[in-house]
Amino acid sequence: MEEKISFFRRPAVQTILASVLCAVLGILLGYIILLTMNAEHATEGISAILTNFFKFSGNTKVLMKYMGSFLVKSMPLILCAEAILFAYKAGLFNIGAAGQYTVGIIASLYTSLALGWNWFFCVLAAVAAGALWGCIAGVFKAFFNVNEVIAGIMLNWIGLYLCNIILGGAKCMDQTKSETFDIMATNPSAVLPAFMTEFFGGNKYTTIAIPLTIIIAILILVVLNKTTFGYELKATGHNKEAAKYAGMNAKRNIVLTLVISGAISGFAASQLYLTGMEHYTISASVPGMGFSGIAVAFLGGLHPIGTIFAGLFVEYITLGGQYLNTNYYNPQVADLVIAIIIYLCGFVLFFKSFINRPGKVKVNANAEPANTSAKAEEKEV
Repeated sequence: MEEKISFFRRPAVQTILASVLCAVLGILLGYIILLTMNAEHATEGISAILTNFFKFSGNTKVLMKYMGSFLVKSMPLILCAEAILFAYKAGLFNIGAAGQYTVGIIASLYTSLALGWNWFFCVLAAVAAGALWGCIAGVFKAFFNVNEVIAGIMLNWIGLYLCNIILGGAKCMDQTKSETFDIMATNPSAVLPAFMTEFFGGNKYTTIAIPLTIIIAILILVVLNKTTFGYELKATGHNKEAAKYAGMNAKRNIVLTLVISGAISGFAASQLYLTGMEHYTISASVPGMGFSGIAVAFLGGLHPIGTIFAGLFVEYITLGGQYLNTNYYNPQVADLVIAIIIYLCGFVLFFKSFINRPGKVKVNANAEPANTSAKAEEKEV
């Protein structure tokens, strides 16, 4: 007879509890920081961050418009987290997702602005660019035993410099504004198809990126848990030698894992920049989307569906920092608070193991062993 698992011992329940604990702890630490900066307005400050665009609740149209923009900005973060999750489930830490996201930006904007391609082919170009960047790291890992973290970090910076060079040219960038041209004005055919624009208060940036992100998450869940291919990837990640002994092509699986992860990261870039909401400017640092995706993946309990909710939470808190009153706080304080909350999101597995730690077993010295009576009966027979 199977032993009944208690409610708090169930993996899904523990993951949710750990994620909520991390989020609450992050918010509390953020509040403490605000208290040390300006105690009088600390409650007002943390309330502004948590209330976010719901401050417009009196005007439904404005509220829905802001909500639409919030969802648009959340989708690439969620997709980057899904890319990292996919690789992690296969035993690989894809810190190179930031670089794969960056080359996705190059492909999306160059094909749309310089080449005038249709949105569908621009998306395919971004996916291919991200997959190529992931493939490079995968080949180094599989055939030369180069750690994927080292390869990923190097490729991140190479991708950034290529992005600055390629998109910084006159074909893509408005030299007077130092940002890429408005895709809606330059090549409207490259803009992703609209999605529920009227529902979101006439927000022109809400596109099919929203449903596509959910579909990608479901596909990852199915592939990893319901297919032989997903089993092989996870088996290779857990023990490459054992997988090889079982007849699996370990090297191929490593490369394929990072190719798919990179493709998702490149796809993420296209789902933001092909909406027309964001313009690329010359940057000295790698986009933070790929790094924030690590925290989101862990906050979501390394589950494709949980990652969606985690991504929405992190982006919500991030956007909420814009409403912090700069008359009382330095603008950088909002970034600091958000960074701490995101940082604590990475401790989900720690809190989960803490919740699941074995309790002390009390031993009764006078207690008779459970099988003593059975043995006695056996002797009598």
